[in-house]
Amino acid sequence: MVNTTWLATFCTLVEVGHFTRTAEKLHMTQSGVSQQVRKLENQIGIALLVREGKQFTLTDAGERLYDEGRAVLQALANLEQRVGEDPPYGGLVRVMSPGSVGLRLYPHLLALQKQHPELVIDYRFAPNTDVENAIADNRVDIGFMTSAATREEVSCQPVATEELLLVTPAAVANPAWETLLELGFIDHPDGAHHARLLLGANYPQFEHSGMFRTRGFSNQISLILAPVSMGLGFTVLPAYAVEAFPEPGQIRAHRLARPVNETLYLGSRRGKRVPQRVQTVIAEARRWL
Repeated sequence: MVNTTWLATFCTLVEVGHFTRTAEKLHMTQSGVSQQVRKLENQIGIALLVREGKQFTLTDAGERLYDEGRAVLQALANLEQRVGEDPPYGGLVRVMSPGSVGLRLYPHLLALQKQHPELVIDYRFAPNTDVENAIADNRVDIGFMTSAATREEVSCQPVATEELLLVTPAAVANPAWETLLELGFIDHPDGAHHARLLLGANYPQFEHSGMFRTRGFSNQISLILAPVSMGLGFTVLPAYAVEAFPEPGQIRAHRLARPVNETLYLGSRRGKRVPQRVQTVIAEARRWL
């Protein structure tokens, strides 16, 4: 492999055309310039210069090396610049969160991307455990979770809270315990957990979600409220998922006497520097949480 320091000295010599002035430009001695050029010739195994005192002419090989070497040095300089760049509004940002938070944030992050087209948003919906593992494995830049991280590689901090809501068909004005038993439960991946938190705090009769007839299940956050809107049952969901439902007139969200909020955590890889583009996305997310 060609030594790039020697190559840079050679190319500068060709451009300046004089050993002494090249040494001055590179803050070297004239003998240092000569030594580096000779080392380059020895490494390549062919003469690059025809020396005439302090003057010289290029051999054919010298001309070819200069033409190609100059391009290589420029490419390396551009590479160094690109690697060192840290634009706040350009590049890929990978985000992952549970569905409710995603429904809240993704439209706003897309609006940010539309404003800054060089910024690319890659947003994945996943449960807390998958989010935490993706952060630890460097598969995402940041993640939002509704439980604190347990893996040592993941640093997390609370950034917001999200209220849990009891959601029934629109006709239900008073969600009494007997009414819930009659309606039955529309389950989802966090259904038992959310029901335990909210219903357990507000209904002394509640023991577990299995007390209700299961009237349906969906693992798609945008579809969980569809059967509720059709009168097929009730469910418990975070507020952002309820706000995103496209037919709000067909459901009724109930804020119970004892509100329950989930803490939302922002997670990132511990010890990893956060680029400016990721900081931009974090700042935008905080605006809407």
